[in-house]
Amino acid sequence: MIKRLVIAVVLLALIGGGLIGFNLFRDRMIEQIFSNLPVQPLPVETVEAQPDEWQPALNAIGTVNANQGVELTVEAPGILREVLFEPNTEVAAGDILIRLDNVVQNADLEAARTQLELERTNLERQQQLQRRGVATDATLDATRAAFRAAEAQVARAEAVVEQREVAAPFGGTIGLSRVDLGQYVQPGTTIATLQDLSVMRVDFSLSEQSLPDLFIGQTLHLRSDDNRQSFDGKISGIDPRVDPSSRLVAVRGTVDMTEGSLTPGQFVRLRLDLPREEGIISLPQNAVISSLYGDFVYVVRQGEEDPETLVVRQVFVEKGRRSEGQIEIREGVIAGDRVVISGQNRLSNGSPVTLSDAPAETAQAETAQTDAPAETAQTEEGATE
Repeated sequence: MIKRLVIAVVLLALIGGGLIGFNLFRDRMIEQIFSNLPVQPLPVETVEAQPDEWQPALNAIGTVNANQGVELTVEAPGILREVLFEPNTEVAAGDILIRLDNVVQNADLEAARTQLELERTNLERQQQLQRRGVATDATLDATRAAFRAAEAQVARAEAVVEQREVAAPFGGTIGLSRVDLGQYVQPGTTIATLQDLSVMRVDFSLSEQSLPDLFIGQTLHLRSDDNRQSFDGKISGIDPRVDPSSRLVAVRGTVDMTEGSLTPGQFVRLRLDLPREEGIISLPQNAVISSLYGDFVYVVRQGEEDPETLVVRQVFVEKGRRSEGQIEIREGVIAGDRVVISGQNRLSNGSPVTLSDAPAETAQAETAQTDAPAETAQTEEGATE
């Protein structure tokens, strides 16, 4: 019985050892086969880094408002008797827009004017009597004071009558009527909105670092959020104070509306072009990869073992400003470097590649020309590795 048990254990050990040995042998052979296989180069798209003209710009988001815009209200209570405007029409400065019931006020004005005529007649009579030496100076002064008081009463009555009307303070486009005929309105009740749409103003904010680059008269480029409309304007005002809570400075621009249309309250995007700069190396933004160790790009180089092959090297860069899909490269990339702009997610340092945007012979020739400058960059690559 013991002999059979020993034989079974030995057989199991032999079978298990054989299976383990076979698996180790199989894995080793597979590893050798794959290690001897050539690594297939990956196709990538590249762009050649060249110093070029750079257009720095400041970007912001603004809100459009009419150059002049008010909510028209009444000063005195009363019943609305006349509405003298049509919605969305142009009105001139001084046009009467509504009238309240003013029968009592007109009667008071007429009584004040009658009293003024009486006081004027009395004053003329006293002046004649005073020249004849009949009237005293005191009587003449009292009559003159009564005449001035009557003038004041007429002015007051005229002002009360004017309060029963609402006139356009400036020319512009009148909005929808907010009241109806026969309605009793209280002081402060909004009648309609009036907007001067011939010139629009745009309010926006920029960081305090941008303040030295701003000046009155600077050109603004605006576009609507749907990119269907674009306008040009100028900076008309810069707040001399920086908001201490947000560290932003308020800026205002004006836009002439001879062409196109903007609506008060509309959201727009703005761009302020700064003086152009020469000799700036920039790359498409998708060429730069951000990692925990910094920002880097893949630069195409000649292979060290086989100069006929192309490989990519990680080069850490210092980023700068952004403008219209481009990003400024301050350090790390030199003129002539061919930088990968597509397919980076499949790459690692030293991966062989082929250029899908240029014939292989042309790409190798260009890379050979930049091989000398590449030695300088390899110092950084060594630090990266």
